[in-house]
Amino acid sequence: MNFAITLIVIMLVLLFIGGIWISVYNKLIRRRNWVTEAFSQIDVQLQRRNDLIPNLVNTVKGYAAHESETLEAVTKARQQLINISGDADPTEVNAISNQLTSALSRLIAVAEQYPDLKANTNFLQLQTTLEELEKQIAIARQLYNSSVTEYNNDREQFPNSIVAGIHNFEREAVLEAPAEARQVPTVEF
Repeated sequence: MNFAITLIVIMLVLLFIGGIWISVYNKLIRRRNWVTEAFSQIDVQLQRRNDLIPNLVNTVKGYAAHESETLEAVTKARQQLINISGDADPTEVNAISNQLTSALSRLIAVAEQYPDLKANTNFLQLQTTLEELEKQIAIARQLYNSSVTEYNNDREQFPNSIVAGIHNFEREAVLEAPAEARQVPTVEF
């Protein structure tokens, strides 16, 4: 009789541990998938921005033909982002995206020097759309970083860390702002 009770207790303990294991594993899968989905949202916004850039460049080109260096920088950065492989690391995509953002900022600064261009309805609409896309990209990056943080927290907590280690759930990296964005701007009057 004692042997049967011991066997039942052992089976219940194993079922309990197995249930916890499955629950933890499924939670880690869900969190990892949220990270992937959050990154795909960044990708969608970057593609929207890439589709807008040729129109913006062509509009500025008509007014500021001698600003070819700035226009080439935007075009080159856009092409790098288009050519990046589908399985590229999010940090790499973020770095190239930051280069494009910087080039676009220079393009908008050039456009400010041309009153006729600033008054052009097409340019104003493109600029407004670009500003909205930049906000959407920032929101998508925040969502990605939140998803990564939740995933990493779950992955590192006990007993999740045991399941994560055995099933090779790797730590994900958050996206960081470029170094120039961290510098305090100089304001002069």
